[in-house]
Amino acid sequence: MGLRCILAPESESRKEWMLWMMERAGKKNSQNLSFQLWQQDNHPIELFDPKILHQKLDYIHNNPVEAGIVENPEAYLYSSARDYYGLPGLIDVLLVEPMVE
Repeated sequence: MGLRCILAPESESRKEWMLWMMERAGKKNSQNLSFQLWQQDNHPIELFDPKILHQKLDYIHNNPVEAGIVENPEAYLYSSARDYYGLPGLIDVLLVEPMVE
């Protein structure tokens, strides 16, 4: 959802709150002119072994569940979790081999 969609009067019931949040975030970051929608920092993590790789993959797959968007990771249409459950995904994915304990 872009700023243009939020600004349209009938499209979003939380319009004022969302604009306030994005403006507040924008003022905290000197790289912005007004609004900020996405985080601009990152903290790269080296995926140096299969355990760390699977931990991060599980975390990514569970984000829509934690956000209350879906009940199960594979139910989120835009997630590669679908591929791991044998469901069709939106793009081709190279699956990571399962960990052998």
